[in-house]
Amino acid sequence: MDNWVDLYPARMDQICCGGGGGALVTGYDKERIFYARKKMDQIKASGAKMLVVPCHSCHGQFNNIKKEYGMADLEVKYLWELVADCLVM
Repeated sequence: MDNWVDLYPARMDQICCGGGGGALVTGYDKERIFYARKKMDQIKASGAKMLVVPCHSCHGQFNNIKKEYGMADLEVKYLWELVADCLVM
């Protein structure tokens, strides 16, 4: 991991990925993809190549929609995966 970049806005002003509450399995795919646009714009603006998330819903959402937003190469990892990667020598 070269550089850590926090998304803007950050912390309490973060934007939902559109997959909250298990939206990935509700059947409202068009809406879910549409509501993710602000978060995907936020990620694009950061220049991030890897996205680290603690949430199963976010992980599934990002992996499902990244191609829709021209970010097929975006690597999406759980926080625990990043920790495990750092522990492996």
